[in-house]
Amino acid sequence: MLLIISDDLNTDLGCYGHPQVKSPHIDRLAARGVRFDRAYCQFPLCNPSRASMLTGLRPDTLKLYGNWVAPNENIPDAVFLPEYFRQHGYRTGRFGKVMHEPFEHLLSWDEGTAPPWPRRPRDETTSRPTPTTLPLKWAATSRDDSAEKDGQIARAAVRFLEREKASPFFLSVGLNRPHEPFNAPRKYFDLYPPPLIALPDEPADDAADIPEIARFEYFPQGFTPPKRRQFMAAYYAGISFMDAQVGLLIDALDRLGLSDRTIVVFLGDHGFLTGQHGGLWRKEFLFEEALRVPLVIVAPGRSRGAVSPRLVELIDLFPTLIELCGLPPIERVEADSLAPVLDDVERPWKRAAFSQIRRRGDIMGRSVRTERYRFNDWGEGQAFELYDHASDPHEYVNLANDPAYAATVAEMRRILEAGWKAARP
Repeated sequence: MLLIISDDLNTDLGCYGHPQVKSPHIDRLAARGVRFDRAYCQFPLCNPSRASMLTGLRPDTLKLYGNWVAPNENIPDAVFLPEYFRQHGYRTGRFGKVMHEPFEHLLSWDEGTAPPWPRRPRDETTSRPTPTTLPLKWAATSRDDSAEKDGQIARAAVRFLEREKASPFFLSVGLNRPHEPFNAPRKYFDLYPPPLIALPDEPADDAADIPEIARFEYFPQGFTPPKRRQFMAAYYAGISFMDAQVGLLIDALDRLGLSDRTIVVFLGDHGFLTGQHGGLWRKEFLFEEALRVPLVIVAPGRSRGAVSPRLVELIDLFPTLIELCGLPPIERVEADSLAPVLDDVERPWKRAAFSQIRRRGDIMGRSVRTERYRFNDWGEGQAFELYDHASDPHEYVNLANDPAYAATVAEMRRILEAGWKAARP
């Protein structure tokens, strides 16, 4: 079992149809398995998203809404996915960021190290109460891939595969890019000359109908079209650099004769905005760009080169992987195995995917995504958003206050209030 997690990665990949981003290795991985076109994280922030995925528990169950509370603080007996495999005889390795860094030591494994992390004050909030300027940074380095952090992580993971090729293993690889600072070797920057980066054709008044609380304004310094192209080029360079490290892992599986008996999962822990909706950046939003993630599952004997349009959630990985490996099911999991979808990518599946983010300490924004609509409720009648993806896939037009959509708003509120259990397949 090989689990690859990329940090702050949206669906700007070749296999997801992006016309400029070069991701040949993730693309060939997708050709070996199932690419999920509608996969969503449960919380667009590292610690809550990863903890939810690795425990199979929703953020509200974990009571985890920020980056500085331990994933098991409120559920001390929570079982993490790699540890469950370890309990059942698998050799486990962790290389790179799998849990959020301050809490890597909570996850036990057979090989790998938890890097030291400076203690910070406990901070329950996930957003600042006032707009802030974001000084995005990047650097085109003169180093070789092997001298970069992600290059070192991938090569350490390959050595683990070489040592453990005869054993059942669960290898977790957390790659840092494209997380800011957008640093990568210069050859990857050379793939993306900023003047050639195409900016999306966005309406000038896109932000006009977005509730203030939904925006959580992160603005890069000196935000202009040329500056945005620079930022986007640097983000894309990070993606291509990360993709090359994925290629090393795939090549190692092939060289060691492991490809035909190894489940491979590739994902982003949450999405990332690159200037959409009036100049927003980062991830702590309830827009499609922040919540939709790339997800590829390669399972020997299952569908190859297929694309599933069904709604899935990152939290579904826990029951999926233990079923695929024939391990006993675990009771405390708030999700559903995707194994049936790997055999029939078009089969009817769950009715909705659920995500959330917290604002200003105590306001919880909640989002529900059906195959057609996204609906966001910002709590206690404060504000609502409704987007029709059939006609508006980029969520430019908020229909929540349009009388013609009153029945749709009411139905989406019912789905949101009924919760994930009522949306199960």
